[in-house]
Amino acid sequence: MPPKLLPALVAGALALCAGLVQAETMNTLERIRKSGSIALGHRESSIPFSYVDDRNQVVGYSHDIALKILDAVRSELQLPELKVRLVSFPPLTRLPMVQNGMIDLECGSTSLNGERARQVAFSAPIFVINTRLMTRADSGIRDFADLAGKNVVTTAGTTSERLLRKLNVERQLDMRLISARDHGESFLQLESGRVAAFVMDDMLLYGERAKARKPQDWAVVGTPLSQEAYACTLRKDDPAFKALVDRTIGGLMQSGEINEIYRKWFMQPIPPKSLNLNFPASDANRALFRAADATPAH
Repeated sequence: MPPKLLPALVAGALALCAGLVQAETMNTLERIRKSGSIALGHRESSIPFSYVDDRNQVVGYSHDIALKILDAVRSELQLPELKVRLVSFPPLTRLPMVQNGMIDLECGSTSLNGERARQVAFSAPIFVINTRLMTRADSGIRDFADLAGKNVVTTAGTTSERLLRKLNVERQLDMRLISARDHGESFLQLESGRVAAFVMDDMLLYGERAKARKPQDWAVVGTPLSQEAYACTLRKDDPAFKALVDRTIGGLMQSGEINEIYRKWFMQPIPPKSLNLNFPASDANRALFRAADATPAH
């Protein structure tokens, strides 16, 4: 990606985050103080961001960031015994579950965009991704034009689903699109031969490839359809909680601790198969991580 695009992407994401704070408040922190518990949303199979491993534990890059935010909540409220209720959700229900209070905080693989920002508040960005495709390494498919007339899967309720449908109409590719419940189900469609390609955020594709029986059989290819930032989500109109979340994320970036978390999940063996994604930070992520003003103004 051209370097000149990096500051624009990061700045745009931060500006969108900053614009979410409203005057009226729903005080999540006060509610957590009274109840002594917090509901933390997580994904089942969003490797390596938020997923359930082979020991039935919730783990991942985004989940580690969420745990840092929980530490900040404990400190802020002086609740060392804060109870954490883990709440699993599929992509289609994540925003409604944040809106209706079933989840207080969700850190997974949710893209930050204007449409979603009308429903929930976003934290400062935590990761930058590209939308690409995965196919069999020997399929001959190298870009989206090669998918014309083929069965293609993506995950329901994702930005990739919207982008893929738009691409299909605009380029008249006549793809037969299938929307699966989650990323694991999408990859099963590909692995079983029912579809020619799986379209999704590049790092999620690498995550699914890592847990395949034969990872070398699969290739992530294609000119990116888009580049977007991931961020945590929380309810709108709660500036106090949002400030704590953003302050924590900004602190991780300013201290350099975010680089340790990145190396843990992208440059070292991870569950469930102890495979190393071996995915060095992109230019966009390096720009994000070293941004001194990673935390939006309030």
